[in-house]
Order: sequence, then structure tokens, then C-alpha cells
Amino acid sequence: MATPSSKAWKGLLALVCGATVPLGFAPLSWYLVPVLSLAVFAALLLRLESRDALIFGWLFGIGQFGAGVSWVYISIYLYGNASLALSIAVMLLFVAFLALYPALMAWAMARAGSRSQGWFLLGMFPAAWVLSEWLRSWLFTGFPWLNLGYSQVESPLLGFAPLIGAYGVGWITALSAGLLASAATAGLNARVAAVTALAIIWSAGFGLNQLLWTEPGGAPITASLVQGNVPQELKWRPEQQRATLERYLALTREHLDSDLVVWPETAIPAFHDEVETDFLEPLRNELRQHDVSLVTGIPVLDRSSWSYYNAIISLEQPDQFYYKVHLVPFGEYLPLRDWLAQVLSFLPVPEADFSAGSARQPLLQAAGYPIGSSICYEIIFGEQLITALPQAAFLVNVSNDAWFGDSLAPHQHLEMARMRARETERYVLRATNTGISAIIDARGQELVRSRQFQAETISGEVEPRSGATPYVRWGNWPILLICPAILLLAWRMGRS
Repeated sequence: MATPSSKAWKGLLALVCGATVPLGFAPLSWYLVPVLSLAVFAALLLRLESRDALIFGWLFGIGQFGAGVSWVYISIYLYGNASLALSIAVMLLFVAFLALYPALMAWAMARAGSRSQGWFLLGMFPAAWVLSEWLRSWLFTGFPWLNLGYSQVESPLLGFAPLIGAYGVGWITALSAGLLASAATAGLNARVAAVTALAIIWSAGFGLNQLLWTEPGGAPITASLVQGNVPQELKWRPEQQRATLERYLALTREHLDSDLVVWPETAIPAFHDEVETDFLEPLRNELRQHDVSLVTGIPVLDRSSWSYYNAIISLEQPDQFYYKVHLVPFGEYLPLRDWLAQVLSFLPVPEADFSAGSARQPLLQAAGYPIGSSICYEIIFGEQLITALPQAAFLVNVSNDAWFGDSLAPHQHLEMARMRARETERYVLRATNTGISAIIDARGQELVRSRQFQAETISGEVEPRSGATPYVRWGNWPILLICPAILLLAWRMGRS
């Protein structure tokens, strides 16, 4: 029976293991660290009572999210006009809530009462981990930040992404951790089998990384991404509007030899109908003379219903928009506004809620190709982006990461965009206000990226692609069907 002191040391170890997981994510991308951390964590959970498993799981989550998403306080403190103490308190509550997911996962596995170490480490743990991440990705609108699969964008395991997506890569990563834990704790024969299985899995990932499931879908184009670097505190000031537009115009006119120019999220700080005649129409005519397409983020107000939309427009299609589908709670709308407006007045929420667009909208056209559009946070939801495929020739993501300052968030955000590129085998053009802007190829590799907090334009060649990966065809369904089946089998076999 474990003594209180040994439990304290194990709890501290669980906390440290969780805190080291973010080292596998951008900007460091030490992708083996999460495997090692989860291996130790899985071994800690072996044959625990449910109460201890709950505590250890929660401590692991406190470490993981405390180290990995503590940047949320920046938005509250710098742009929500809250005190530093209140901002940190809200961040800590958020971290404590996110930590409930690994806590409840560990508790449920302990309640299952598996007597088989092998079925626990290799069956139950990887499947339960992925299902807990999937639950976190949609419950209360979802927060899939730091999902395990994203830590592998630099590793051989990325080769599994076109087949089974980010959750599948996360499952393979958790399985690798279980195999590593088994190799460290089992007998000689099981140890050899575990090491052999690890070698096979990682070699298979390397081999899959050499394959492409799609093909070129047209002549390459030259794209330029304009990063205006407009400070968030100045962005919406009326007296700043003309200077902002002039900055984007000047940066764009330096690249009129491009086929496509992309501006960031709400790069135009005015409603579409307010600038259509005086700004957009003259710009459209100017760019048409040079055969240049322009895609930009812009807010839209439907004055018939007074609905606000965070939108993207292609100047080739003056009356067609992409309206953001997955809105950010507390950023673009306030849940239960009538009840929470006064209580949460310190948060940087809009005075009026944005409206969400339809899940399936006609694709915008740019430079002669259909594009898959997404705005900011939407790039982290792979199941949403594949609705534009296989029709879309490439993906365009506009964002404004100025909310997060000089933190881990912009790097992690870009990392998730790289996963979308590999899952779909489509180039991703990611234009942001303050960085990091990037052109990502169909293998998920950065071709060119901007510096942060600099007004600049980056350019590169983009290859339109056609066809569909298995993930585009099936989405998350294979993993969501396989993991519960594995859990059930592991539970039954572990109790026999």
C-alpha cells in the first residue's frame, strides 16, 4: 500500500510530466518529449484506486495546460482592461477546468479495473486519451489546443495524418507511450515485442510521409501574404482606418506580379458596405489591370437583420462572402449574454454578438481556383475544413494573433495549420496581422514564413491540388469508431 509521502512524490511526478508535454509543441517541437511524458504518466496510473487516479490525472492536466495555455491571460489583461491579478485568476480557473479531462479519463480507467498491464497500457490508455481529447474539442464549443497529435508535425508520425487525421496521430503517439511504458515495466519477451512494435510504427510513419494521396490540380500560382502589423489597440480607432488601408495598399503594390494577394482577418477595419464604393471598387479595378486576385478578411453587417459577420471576401466576387462558422466564445460572442454581460464585463467581448455562417457555404474563387476558407480559430478544427474538399484547390486561413502577444500561442496556432495541410494535402496560405504568416505545402512543411511584429509581405509558389486523402473522405469517424471498440475489448480482456 502506498504511503502518503510516496503518493505525494507520484503526484509531483504527474505534475512534472504534464508540464513537459508542451515542450513537444511549437516553437520547440521536441516531439519525443510528450511520448516520454505520457509513458511515465501511463505507468503511474497502473493499478491505482480511482480517487488517486483522479488526483494524478488532474495534476497532470494542471501541468500540461498551465505550461501550455497560460497565454490566455494576455488577452484578458492587455485587451480586456482587467487587473493582472484578475487576469491570472481567470487563467488559473481555465487551466483547472481543462485539467478535468485527463483527470476524468484517469478516474474512468481506474474504475474499469483492468488486471492486465498490457491491455491497460496498449489498449485502454491510448484509446481513452484520444477520446478525452475529442470530447474537449467540441464540448462547450470546443478547445482542441495542445491535442497530442499536433506535437508530431516534425516527427515521422505525421505520415499517418492523411489517413487518420490529428486524432489518429494522437492515438499512435499515445500508443507509442504505452509501448514505451510496457518496455520499461514488463518482462523480457514483452519488452522485445514492445520495442519491435515501436520500430515498426515509427518506420511506417516515415514511409507514409514519403507518399502523397493527391495530385497537382493546375498550374502553380504565385501568392503574396500581407502582414500589416497593426497594433490591436489601434486597429478599430476611426482615425486609424485610413492609415491602416494605406499600409495594406502600399505593401500590396510592391507585389503586383503575384497571382494572388491575401490580407489577414478583418484587415479592413470597417463594414463591407461602408468601403465598397470608395475603397474596394477602385482597388478591384486597379488589381484587375495587373491580373491580381485579392482575398481579405472584412466584417459584414446585414442591415436588413442587423446581423454581424466575421467574413472573407474575394474581390473577384463582389457579392459573395465566406462567413465564419465556428465563433470564439467570449471573443466573438458572449454565451448567456443576458446573465453574464455584467459579471464578465472585464473580458474583451464585443458589445454585440457576431452571427455564425452556415456550415456549408459556396466556395470563394481566387486566381482562377476554388479555395477553402477559414478564419483564425477555425483552422484548428480539421473536421470543419474538410467540408470544402475535394473541391478546394488550396486553403486560405486569415487570422489575427495580436490578441496573444509574444507568447506560445501564435507558434502553436501555426503548428495546427501545418497539420491541416498534411491531413488534406493542400497548400495552406495563412495571413495574419502580426504573425506568424506562412505558406505551407501539401506535406505540412513551411515554405516561407514571416517575422513576428513586422509589417512585411512574404511570397511563394503555390501548387493547386486535386483529389482526396482518406482523412478528407472519412474524417474522424474511423478513430471515433475504433477507439470505443478498443476500450470495450481492453476492459473485457483486462478483467478476464
